[in-house]
Amino acid sequence: MAVCCDLEVDVNGEETFMVDKKVIAPYCGRLSKLFGKSTGSARNLKVIFNDFPGGAENFELLSRFCYNNGRIDVTPSNISFLHSGSLFMEMNSSVSGTPNLLEETEKSLKGMNFWAWSELLITIKQCQDLLPFPSSSGSLEKCVDSLIGRMATSSEPSPCPSTSSPDSSGVRFSCDTGSTESLKNSCSRATWWFEDLLVLSTNLVEMVIKSMVLRKFDHSIISRFLFYYQKSKCYTGTPDEKRNVVETVIDMLYILHWNSVSFKSLFGILRVSLNLNIRKCSRTKLECMIGSQMDQATLDNMLIPSPYGTNYLYNVNLVLRFLKAFLHGGISQTSPTQLRKVASLMDLYIAEVAPDPCLKASKFLALTMALPDSARDSYDRIYRATDMYLQVHTGLSEEEKMKICCALNYEKLSSEACTHLSQNRKFPSTSAVQALMSQQIKLKSLVKATNKTKSYIDSPHSGVIEIGRKGKKNESDSPTNNEKLRAHLQGMQWRVTELEKICLKMQTQMTKIMKSRVSGHSTPRSLPKLCS
Repeated sequence: MAVCCDLEVDVNGEETFMVDKKVIAPYCGRLSKLFGKSTGSARNLKVIFNDFPGGAENFELLSRFCYNNGRIDVTPSNISFLHSGSLFMEMNSSVSGTPNLLEETEKSLKGMNFWAWSELLITIKQCQDLLPFPSSSGSLEKCVDSLIGRMATSSEPSPCPSTSSPDSSGVRFSCDTGSTESLKNSCSRATWWFEDLLVLSTNLVEMVIKSMVLRKFDHSIISRFLFYYQKSKCYTGTPDEKRNVVETVIDMLYILHWNSVSFKSLFGILRVSLNLNIRKCSRTKLECMIGSQMDQATLDNMLIPSPYGTNYLYNVNLVLRFLKAFLHGGISQTSPTQLRKVASLMDLYIAEVAPDPCLKASKFLALTMALPDSARDSYDRIYRATDMYLQVHTGLSEEEKMKICCALNYEKLSSEACTHLSQNRKFPSTSAVQALMSQQIKLKSLVKATNKTKSYIDSPHSGVIEIGRKGKKNESDSPTNNEKLRAHLQGMQWRVTELEKICLKMQTQMTKIMKSRVSGHSTPRSLPKLCS
């Protein structure tokens, strides 16, 4: 019997097929509708498909089904192609009592939960290849659902799935990095599937992760996989592919509980992202995650080089954004311990960036004033960093110096720091005055406390031992405690003497400084007497 080829089919511009429309059309509703609308008696027809799922290879597979009287073996290796193709061609009609192809593929997909792990991987890889075509979404969703269900229920770590199945070698991804090899060898119960999922595209990874979150998977395990995926994928590929991977991983980490995400790994992905120019929204998400855990950072973490094309040494703007994220919930949402840790870290960071001759005064001031005053018990480190900054930046105006000194809390400066400041010609005279005033306030408070304690000890009732209702002695008035109070008083009196000496020394130094600074003016100003 002669074969009639009266239908020409162009599949996505890849290949052209000559087929018999009487053989093909009864199985394909799409072609039947098309031929039913055609007019004229033209013998040869041509159909052009621009978005055929699976391309020429899949069209040939469907044609074999039609020429074989509606029979074909549906297997994990071809089900994705057959299902997407049958949806596209509307192959939901039975011919001569044979089951239609769409029914056959749907039936096979329902049994996907009983497939081997390697078969699921083969199918999901094919679904991934068909992603641009909407008709492939049904089988993809079913495959992802089965895959995640298997990950949730299977905890057999040995033998490792990524090396035990010979029939799954076609969809394995190998990476020779140390971290990959280490994780593969460990093959733990919670992470045995990591390497197998490296075959997934970023679109499919996003789909899988969101489904895992909905199914209440452990967020720490999910975050570990995402970092593993990012490291493995970023060793190969173009800059655009790497950027896509990093952005996807950041976006997925952002929807997890941030306390389950490794802080060290976040800085690892930050270093990679700085060279890839990732989109702003992903960059902001990463900075928010890092900033929220800034109390875990080290000075090495913070010393990030400035972007290419800038003059200053370190990326100060990035650190300021970290601080903004850290304080985003307000001080009430941050524990005092966390706040002090970050303040100590920032003191070290400010000391490192202060000698940078290209660091603008506005940026230095922003760093010193980023945290609330309650974060620091002492401002000595800030004073030393400010001293270094003024030493390097000799061209600052008096107004700029005064603005920079606004960050100092003089009441939280030690006596040694105040003494040093009073002799420091790099600082404006108003700063020295404020430092002297703060020491005077401390002196007056200490004298008042000393006199109060001395009056109590010298009181005739101080040595009386009262008897309570139950016959117990009042231990606060015992001779032993009075001796302790006397010793404490002696210490306070010594402290008063020392503060008086410091105030006198500071006032002498201030007088000299003021005289030298007003020597060129016609009307010299006198220094107010601050200590008496």
